[in-house]
Amino acid sequence: MALSDTTAQNYELRDPDVRLMLQVRNDNAAAFEELVQRYQGRLISVLEQLVHQRDVAEDLAQEVFLRVFRARKTYEPGAKFSTWLFTIANNVASNARRSLARRREVHLIPPQNADSQATPLEQLALEASGLMPTRQVDNRERAEMVRQAVSTLSERQKMALLLSKFEGMSYAEIGQAMGASTQAVKSLLSRARCNLRAALEPYMKDGVVPECHPDE
Repeated sequence: MALSDTTAQNYELRDPDVRLMLQVRNDNAAAFEELVQRYQGRLISVLEQLVHQRDVAEDLAQEVFLRVFRARKTYEPGAKFSTWLFTIANNVASNARRSLARRREVHLIPPQNADSQATPLEQLALEASGLMPTRQVDNRERAEMVRQAVSTLSERQKMALLLSKFEGMSYAEIGQAMGASTQAVKSLLSRARCNLRAALEPYMKDGVVPECHPDE
């Protein structure tokens, strides 16, 4: 479907990053460098939560930006720039996970050590579950319990949760990035919360457990 001039103009007016990308389309190297500076850290953080390897996440971020640059001549602003960027990132991450899984180089639950602490995704999982421990739990124990809970999530549930909480995207924007309907995104996030609660509840005493609707 062809993008209407009005839609393109609306995004150009509202999103400064779209305006930068339009300059990139016109071969403005400085504009591309500005976009990389704005998004590189955020992109690496999200990718690292998905592949659990910092060096792999950095390589994947470079691949995302390479795809952005290669696509510059056909770019049309049909969404916020961040939504378009994370659409590419979602595809790159999906391909990478399949490749890494075949080579047995990626683990859903990272190795533990004596100083183990929860990663940002795992801290996010505890928050999203709606459960708060009322007993004393040391960092290592809590990190382990939350990692096990995170491992119950599908990769799509993880991505939806990351885009919602880390990037602050709306359901519609997440849907655009993941190629899903708004209702499907709501269902992914609802199932993620329910899975986290179910996995974490046995470890909590007297935690507040919100009503769970996994089929929403």
